[in-house]
Amino acid sequence: MNNLVKINPSFPQRHWLQKAATILRTGGLVAFPTETVYGLGADALNPAAVEKIFAAKQRPGWDPLIVHVRDLAMAESLASELPANFRPLAEKFWPGPLTLVVKKNPRVPDAVTAGRPNVALRMPKHPVAMTLLMEAGLPIAAPSANQFGRPSPTRAEHVVTDLGKRVDLILDAGPTQLGVESTVLDLTQSPPAILRPGGVTREQLEALLGPVTLAPSVADELARQGLAGPGMTQQHYAPRGRVELFEGDRQIVIERLSARAAELRQRGHCVAALVSDEMLPVVEPVTELVASFGVWGDWEKLAQRLFAAFRVFDSQGAIVILCVLPPAEGIGLAVRDRMQRAAGILTKQTS
Repeated sequence: MNNLVKINPSFPQRHWLQKAATILRTGGLVAFPTETVYGLGADALNPAAVEKIFAAKQRPGWDPLIVHVRDLAMAESLASELPANFRPLAEKFWPGPLTLVVKKNPRVPDAVTAGRPNVALRMPKHPVAMTLLMEAGLPIAAPSANQFGRPSPTRAEHVVTDLGKRVDLILDAGPTQLGVESTVLDLTQSPPAILRPGGVTREQLEALLGPVTLAPSVADELARQGLAGPGMTQQHYAPRGRVELFEGDRQIVIERLSARAAELRQRGHCVAALVSDEMLPVVEPVTELVASFGVWGDWEKLAQRLFAAFRVFDSQGAIVILCVLPPAEGIGLAVRDRMQRAAGILTKQTS
C-alpha cells in the first residue's frame, strides 16, 4: 500500500515525520505507533479533522478521544484548570502510558470530548510519537487505529486490515511494546478514579497519590448517554470468535480449559486457546489453534500478545477462543479489563 511506510522505531527518519506532520496540519489522518498500541491521529483543534477519525473508525460520537501532547505547556493550554495532583503525576509518569482527565479549555472542540466538560491528555513515550508531536507542533487527538470495537492494533498490518485507505499515512515501526492501552485517570473526582486500567498500574498510582478508586464498568445504555472517558464501553477489543475466560489455580485452569476445548471440538467448533507454556502439552491435543504468552504469571507478556493473538485466531477461523484470565493486580488488572470486554462481560469493579 502506498500509504504505508516503514520507519525506524528508535531513530525515525525525519522526512517521513515531516510528511506526516504536514498531513496533520492540513486536516488529514496519520496512524502512528505509541508504546501502547497504534493510534489514529488528527489535529485535535480542527473539528473537521477530528470528525474524520470517527468516520474512519466507524466510532460513535459519544465516545471521547485522548489528546496527545508534546510537553506540559501544551497540556496546560488545553485545560481550564489543573488540580494539584496533575503535575506530580505528569512528572512521574510522562512520557508514558498514563492519560489524565481534567477540565477542558473551551478551545478544545466538543467533537474531541463528546460534548463533555473534561479532556483526556497523554504524553506518549514512543520515539515516533514524540517526534511527530514535535514536528507537527499541535496536539493530536488519537484513539486506537482500528475499527471500533475490534482488538486494538499492536502492528501496522492491523491498521491496514481495519482501516486501509481511510488513513492518509501509516507509519510502520514494528510491534508496540506494551500491547494494552494507557491507564485513564480522572482527576476531576476525589479521590481520583481509574476509568480504564492500563500501562500504569493502580499500585503505582497509589504509591504516589494514596487511595485511587476504580470506576464501575459501563453498560451500553449508559454509554449512549455519554462516557466519562475513552475506552469504557462494555463490549470492546473483541475478536470475531466468542471469548471464554478461565481463572484460578493453574492446575484447575488447565483441567477446566482443556475439558472445555475437548467438548467444543466434539461439537464441531474450531477452537483456539491462548495459554501459558506449561499448559501447551495438555491443551494442544484437544485444540485446533493454540498460542502461548509465555510462562504462567508473566502477565506483561500476555498483555503484549493478547490483541495480536485475537487477530491471528480470527484469520484462522476460530469460533471460540479460550483464554487464561490473570489476577486483578499489577498489569493483570488491565489485561482482565480487555479480556472481559472482549468477552462482553459486564463486571462491577470494586474500589
